[in-house]
Amino acid sequence: MATIAFGPVPSRRLGKSLGINNIPPKTCTYSCIYCQLGRTNNMTIKRQAFYKPENILREVEKKVHEVYLRNEGIDYLAFVPDGEPTLDINIGEEINLLKRIGIPIAVITNASLLWLDEVKENLMEADFVSLKIDAVNQDLWKNINRPHKDLKLNIILEGIKEFTKMFKGTIVSETMLINNIKYDYELKEIASFLAELSKLDKAYVAIPIRPPAEKWVKPAKEEIINEAFQVFSKKLGNKVEYLIGYEGNAFISTGNVREDLLGITAVHPMRKEAITEFLKRAKADWRIVEELLQQEKLIEIEYEGKKYYMRKLPIK
Repeated sequence: MATIAFGPVPSRRLGKSLGINNIPPKTCTYSCIYCQLGRTNNMTIKRQAFYKPENILREVEKKVHEVYLRNEGIDYLAFVPDGEPTLDINIGEEINLLKRIGIPIAVITNASLLWLDEVKENLMEADFVSLKIDAVNQDLWKNINRPHKDLKLNIILEGIKEFTKMFKGTIVSETMLINNIKYDYELKEIASFLAELSKLDKAYVAIPIRPPAEKWVKPAKEEIINEAFQVFSKKLGNKVEYLIGYEGNAFISTGNVREDLLGITAVHPMRKEAITEFLKRAKADWRIVEELLQQEKLIEIEYEGKKYYMRKLPIK
């Protein structure tokens, strides 16, 4: 069975976040050009059951217990899998089961299935939902997010509007900016769309900070990032924030260093210095990484002059 609970990992939005991987590798509705986990090899919009909800609860409870034994804290339990979390037909039940642990629950979704009433309903008990809104025009959406052929952007955007009317928790949006993309009027149109949402606590302007699916993808230049911030701020005031910095090295081991490394890097590629710090805190050394590289369980990638390590995902 895949590693279901991983971390905690440092999150720029969520503090110390214990990740929940409720989807098999690269099962997604999109194949975003900037995805840190590579291209989607199982593109689908069909919701299905992947793991038993009680198994997810058991794995998360076990990991929470291990973290607390080390006197570490957890700010959120976060559904942030290597795919789209709302493809899991049991996510609503899983959220309800996990509520008993007493830690706030976050769902990081690309929002592509929010037009489905059952998906909106499933997310109602979460405390925090992050929605991906990279484009509001069809051509740019197709170029950046590379959606499943049966998805329709106008229906997705309508679903997002409906969801924000209903949801009582914290809602944030995230817009990823990429170099050599012609945004033209798109930034104003995204800002106008975000301003129409009945509830939005934060609008994040983001850039890819880990190795992307397509090698040509680079973070947007400072002037585009700044333009987006200014354009968004005109419509949304002080709700706009950058999400462009490195999240830091505060990864926590819960005992089995090898298992922890593979669990985290399956969903969250780690910088070399983050792994070095992680191993130091776990009183382990770099030989573990070398063994995992030799066994082809980890791969090394360079991006923007930094070395990253990620789990080698199974190829279908």
